[in-house]
Amino acid sequence: MVRRPVAAVVAIVLFGEAIGIALLNWFLGVIADRQDMSLAGIDPDTMATSSKAGGVVFGLYFALCGVAALLIALRDRAPSGFWRIVLISAAVVHGLLGALTVGLVGWSAFAYMMVVFGLILLTLMMYDRGQGPAGAPPADSAPGGDTEGARKDTAQGDAPEGGGAPAPAAS
Repeated sequence: MVRRPVAAVVAIVLFGEAIGIALLNWFLGVIADRQDMSLAGIDPDTMATSSKAGGVVFGLYFALCGVAALLIALRDRAPSGFWRIVLISAAVVHGLLGALTVGLVGWSAFAYMMVVFGLILLTLMMYDRGQGPAGAPPADSAPGGDTEGARKDTAQGDAPEGGGAPAPAAS
């Protein structure tokens, strides 16, 4: 199947993004610090520190998303609970970043974000939980697994025990 390799590729891409976003924000923080740049009167040290902190936070977030994808690839099972939410949030973030990068960076960055968005969605969809457990009875069987009793009830119809005409429906 293709599920494990796709999840592994998603993990590698997300780890790469984690490193890239952390380094980019750190670099921007260093530039803001060395140039004594200010925006709307904000202290340059505050701008540099917040850029570096933002890089670390987003880097850790994308690394966490990469761990979620790596666990899926290693276990070959659908993500559950927390890990599923992490991957869904990563898909949402990539969708939003893709929309923002069109105007700021260009169509190539948008295409990259949409490819990553698609890979994350593909991982989530291939490991969809819509299927029941491996040994589950078919959905058309009666509750409790008594398919023979369900057939007897339907064979007798809706006739009352006296054998006469069916009773009128109560409204």
